[in-house]
Amino acid sequence: MKTIKKQILVKIACVVITFLSSVTYAQNSNQESTIQREGFIFEFMVGGGLISLEDSAGIQTFDESQGTYVFPDLKLGYMLNENLAITLSTPGNIYEFQDNDRHFGGLIPSVQYWVRDNWWIHGGFGLAIDAPALYDIKDSVNDDWNFGCAVMASTGYEFYKKKNFALNVQSKLVLGRVNLGSDAHRDAVIFNVGLGFSWL
Repeated sequence: MKTIKKQILVKIACVVITFLSSVTYAQNSNQESTIQREGFIFEFMVGGGLISLEDSAGIQTFDESQGTYVFPDLKLGYMLNENLAITLSTPGNIYEFQDNDRHFGGLIPSVQYWVRDNWWIHGGFGLAIDAPALYDIKDSVNDDWNFGCAVMASTGYEFYKKKNFALNVQSKLVLGRVNLGSDAHRDAVIFNVGLGFSWL
């Protein structure tokens, strides 16, 4: 069962990368850019993914992964030029731990670069946050907040644009570690696929 889950994750990643690569290279390289990007940008993503967690106590291991939904996944930024933006991202996934819903995410300063008119890459390093889901806080049971560091990388393809609005399909990988106290820690690997709604 563990091997099957790993194979599914690898196949999802291959399909997304293949799709984005084929769509990107199918564009006419001689076409001049007609896109004007300037000012502030805002984006949110809806989607799902997989999360694998491991802690130093051995309660969770990377051998087991679970399906998650993305919440919240926001991006705020400012265009430095037509192809480069500085952003602040909040990737996050809801997961289940000991019959409680928790959120593993982050607050990550990052940069986004448009390699082509419709294709961008995005990445950064910042704060990892492991906390109770806001709707499932239970005193002395599921009320601990843990912090650490995380790194994020993502890519997306904008398939629809109208004025300053765009829709994109994107994939995202987040690696994080939070401290649990008493020299214990929890590691997470998150892979998401979703639909992005952006304004710039």
